Amino acid sequence: MNSRLTKLALATLISASIGLSPFTVMAADPVPASAPAAAPVAVPTTPAPAAQPEKATKKSKKQAKKDKKAEKKAKKKAKKKAKAAQEPAATQQ
Repeated sequence: MNSRLTKLALATLISASIGLSPFTVMAADPVPASAPAAAPVAVPTTPAPAAQPEKATKKSKKQAKKDKKAEKKAKKKAKKKAKAAQEPAATQQ
């Protein structure tokens, strides 16, 4: 009986949180929908010039790592296929 009560309490809690989620979103919204939007603060859309080369090197390193991993995986797969092709030939003899 205790597990049934626990399941019922959990289901009630979940359904209540799902039902109340639109209200929490409205409460978190600082500006009402009917009010005109204030001018946004100017935020630079491009990062600082010094950060761009750093980002590029980081991105290229990440891509190189990804390529190396894919190559290693392909080699492993090919090796496995070759081994699987050899086994049936060996068992037939």
